[in-house]
Amino acid sequence: MNSGELLERSLAYALGSVAGSESASLMGATPCAEWDLGELLGHLDDSLDALYEGLTGGRIGLLPRADRACGFRTRACAVLGAWTAGPAEERVLVGERPLDVRVMAAVGAVEIAVHGWDVAQASGRPRPIPLPLAAELLSIARCVVAEEDRGVRFGALLQVPPRARADVRLLAFLGRRDSFAE
Repeated sequence: MNSGELLERSLAYALGSVAGSESASLMGATPCAEWDLGELLGHLDDSLDALYEGLTGGRIGLLPRADRACGFRTRACAVLGAWTAGPAEERVLVGERPLDVRVMAAVGAVEIAVHGWDVAQASGRPRPIPLPLAAELLSIARCVVAEEDRGVRFGALLQVPPRARADVRLLAFLGRRDSFAE
């Protein structure tokens, strides 16, 4: 698995989802029960800023929030540019713990793609996560999501048929149900 390629594919998917959110109400509900669409988009901004900081040691900084899709595109391009230029360090500190920058990028790819799916759902324009991308993200999620994360960072594991599509299994693993796939 190439973390940079995975991050790039996740960002491309999420860009399409965020672009489709422009006409949706920022107060609308999302699959993340604690956030409305505006808060979810703000969280995505924060996630991209954190990835950029991990890659460069710097911050993207505040961008005008008038056009959320444009701001997301700007941040996504900054993250991809930072990855292409080469991470400043091979390890980053997450809290007090060192983490390989490739692992950070892979976990970031899960975060970005799944929240991209959340945005698409909340915008009333559901978009499935591409199956090859979902399969790779599921293998990462299984390595990094612990039982103690359930109810805090992720919902409860949902049961789906073992032969369900990779995107459905990924979403169920992270506590989301893709009602359009059933």
